[in-house]
Amino acid sequence: MLRKHLHTGEIDVEGCSYVAHFFEHRTSRGSSRVSCEVVLSAADRIILDDDSLVSLQSRVAGLAPVTIYSRALASRGTSRASVAA
Repeated sequence: MLRKHLHTGEIDVEGCSYVAHFFEHRTSRGSSRVSCEVVLSAADRIILDDDSLVSLQSRVAGLAPVTIYSRALASRGTSRASVAA
């Protein structure tokens, strides 16, 4: 399915900016869905989707920072485990 680019924004988390691309696409049943791709690094992205752009923007504002924090904590845990071994 083809995606239509709606807009690009930024999310700031503790002084770091992350690019967020918003898209719209049609399902096989003809309804409209919107998705957001938050770029964390060249090989790492968070993808969220919803029925409406307003609802999606709210979800992105709440979930993207939490996901970024959890990934930072997880990476600290794995680096400490390898040092202890």
